[in-house]
Amino acid sequence: MATKRSYQDACGIAHGLDLVGERWALLVVRELLLGPKRYGQLRADLPGIGTNVLAQRLSELEASRLLRKRRLPPPTSATVYELTEWAYELEPVLRALGRWAVRSPDHDAAAYLSATSFLLSLRTNFDPARAEGVRARVELRVGAEVARAVLEDGKLLVERGPQEAPDAVLTGPPEILAGVVYGGHDLGATVAAGHIQAEGDLAAAGRILGAFSLPTPVDPAVRTAYPVPSRARSWIDAEPGSVPK
Repeated sequence: MATKRSYQDACGIAHGLDLVGERWALLVVRELLLGPKRYGQLRADLPGIGTNVLAQRLSELEASRLLRKRRLPPPTSATVYELTEWAYELEPVLRALGRWAVRSPDHDAAAYLSATSFLLSLRTNFDPARAEGVRARVELRVGAEVARAVLEDGKLLVERGPQEAPDAVLTGPPEILAGVVYGGHDLGATVAAGHIQAEGDLAAAGRILGAFSLPTPVDPAVRTAYPVPSRARSWIDAEPGSVPK
């Protein structure tokens, strides 16, 4: 059993909560969906978790056969935590939960966002209708994560690892990139203001970042606002494509 507590209920939902219903358990799974991480990386990517709680959750998830420890070969010889094949089946569950929850009027886009969270949101909120006829290959350097986003034939690939011969490379914090993707912040203006670094074809990067949409809020009058750094507000409020001098 993954936790010390159990609902003692034969329902599959109840047993699922026995397995991953403890606080932080699903977020540990989320952070491993793009691949293995060391303990220190998990601790950094989940800044609200205590070290004892993280150790306990890892132990519980390992006991439930949802993750395993593996030692990397020399010269690294570090221990990493990775999901089992069964645990990877949780991704569509987490993506559905994310799209459901982001419709809440209480969703706070200004709260902490990890690099993995942002990259998984691209998988979650991809809108094929916005991607028709678009082809682009972009490397995203988000915090400590390096990932490739490939859009081709109406399909999107987002996975950890560098992109060979990318059309563009974007480097920036997850919250700023999320503001461009979901908050309507202009990519060119964001780059000009120095909040994102860009190499290569900025138009190609814009084509990929424009291929996502959030679900309709429960209360359409209340929309999630994606904040920007205070020093950037002047260009965010400017006309699209224009950057104050």
